[in-house]
Amino acid sequence: MTTQHRTACDPLPAACDVLVVGSGNAGFVAAISAVQSGAEHVLLIDKCPDEWVGGNTYFTAGAYRTTHSGLPDLLPMVNNVDHETAQKIELSPYTEADFHADLEKICDGRSNAELASILVWQSNDTIKWLSRQGIRFQLSFNRQAYEVEGKIKFWGGLSLMTEDGGKGLVADLRKAALAHGVRTSWNTALVDLQPPRRMGDEIIAMVNNAGKETAIRAQAIILAAGGFESNPRMRGQFLGPDWTRAMVRGTPYNTGDCLEIAMSRLDAQPYGDWSGCHAVAWDANVNPSMGDRVASNEHTKSGYPLGLMLNTDGRRFVDEGADLRNYTYAEYGRAVLGQPDHVAFQVWDSRVASMLRSEEYREEGVERITANSIEELSEKCLARGLRNRANFVQTIRDYNEAVYANRQETSSCPRKFNPAIRDGLSTLSSSKSVDPPKTNWALPLDKGPFLAVKVTCGITFTFGGLKLSADTSQIINSINGKPIPGFYCCGEMLGGLFYHNYPGGSGLTSGAVFGRRAGQAAARRVLAIRQGRSYPGKL
Repeated sequence: MTTQHRTACDPLPAACDVLVVGSGNAGFVAAISAVQSGAEHVLLIDKCPDEWVGGNTYFTAGAYRTTHSGLPDLLPMVNNVDHETAQKIELSPYTEADFHADLEKICDGRSNAELASILVWQSNDTIKWLSRQGIRFQLSFNRQAYEVEGKIKFWGGLSLMTEDGGKGLVADLRKAALAHGVRTSWNTALVDLQPPRRMGDEIIAMVNNAGKETAIRAQAIILAAGGFESNPRMRGQFLGPDWTRAMVRGTPYNTGDCLEIAMSRLDAQPYGDWSGCHAVAWDANVNPSMGDRVASNEHTKSGYPLGLMLNTDGRRFVDEGADLRNYTYAEYGRAVLGQPDHVAFQVWDSRVASMLRSEEYREEGVERITANSIEELSEKCLARGLRNRANFVQTIRDYNEAVYANRQETSSCPRKFNPAIRDGLSTLSSSKSVDPPKTNWALPLDKGPFLAVKVTCGITFTFGGLKLSADTSQIINSINGKPIPGFYCCGEMLGGLFYHNYPGGSGLTSGAVFGRRAGQAAARRVLAIRQGRSYPGKL
């Protein structure tokens, strides 16, 4: 398709081949894929206005987790590595076995085996396909690498991000959709679905377009409208009552409408971890109801592995060094939410403060609480919600004693601080213990000046979704267990992949892998109907 096609729909068309609901990464990928696979008339709608297009994708760092065979496999896709820099990079291959192992470990062995296999197996090919569509990739130096002894060491199995993060990704996806002739309509909410009675019958989607209800006929519908993270009622119902207090990290438009329509009108089978979500440590001083389109992902506060987190009672409550950030950040928001007042203080000393990512901790973007002593820091935190100064000071003293006790016991075989690996620097010793321990990157916190930042829980996306046929990408009917003809889903609406936690960067990869498959499957149905033959089924 060429760029001569208009994408704005005024008036809204009465019919299309494929209707895609949702304008995030998964929705745009599904629409582009459907066109490439033979669908001629693809319409993408979203209930948000034009200035909110992109869903939660806009608020991400644009990180994609993918298998690869090492730096040479990724270099052709990235635009920020010159020859001199490439010589300094240490980036180990990330194999299918590595990806599978991370999913197995992080999701407690509950990730659907078929979906997980597809995600892992198609990740590399899908990323390269995205690159061919004009998505601008870079190596994630600022988020996923540390310079150690003159070498740039990547860590955590995650190395790719998009230029300008989620903002750049959405811009590139919109440009690619335009080039493929995908038509779009904003301020257009799905309100009802009428499934076809027989093969070949059209699906009727009722939509509210800027206050006017109208019908759209389609041969296939792809639901990619996100989860329910922006809906306090559903958060309280499925995640628990404390979750009504969580801050919304991204779009305010992911309110679970399409999930409820699919379950009530199609008898779609709910599936996956409906009590689980991705939630991060988040700036406690920002708008609780929606993300900031300018600051975007910068309100995330993920520097805790380099320091400590203390609640308002002055107590630590997680092992900040339990694992690399990629494997803990999506669950530590839940840990913060469970603390008194639903907030905590992240604390560092001058040894590591300079290593914090500037986009998350620079003075222009966050309130930095600074002091020359821990006692002074506790006094300043008291004015910002800390309840117990004495506990705060004693907790840090106890931690420091445990660090030094560990160093004394391991002096014959000392470990070296290295934030790019699980370095084993801990608080564990026979003479002094703290609960919880810190099992990696446990440097003393006693060199002023000191820095603290107040954080709360920012919810990103929910894990509960709909059951999908891995073979056909069709939504499964909860009554008869069979695929529902003509209906597909992807993105956050896909249930069964993530449980309790997820490996960082795998959300965007899932949206792209299963969005691409949904587009292919929907187009195959359209072509089969057009040619008067039975739907071919498996992808």
